[in-house]
Amino acid sequence: MLTREGDTLKVAGPMNIDSVSALLAQSAGMLDGANLVDLSGVTEADSSAVSLLLEWRRQAKGAALRFANLPPALKSLADLYGVADLIPQ
Repeated sequence: MLTREGDTLKVAGPMNIDSVSALLAQSAGMLDGANLVDLSGVTEADSSAVSLLLEWRRQAKGAALRFANLPPALKSLADLYGVADLIPQ
């Protein structure tokens, strides 16, 4: 589930192959003016979560979109794939 509070998007629940399509669809229009994505509510993350974060950065079109409270598994995957620098915190 994705909610917006001010300029922050909050993700709750799993970010995995079963949920990223719904999260991407739900985020349509929510990224405008957002500058932070809070992942403190994420309960599970797999490699599709990394792809989703990169897609959100692409959709932000150069805006300073940052990510907070990345789950350790997500950090590890971003490091493994060599994209951690593309996911600013």
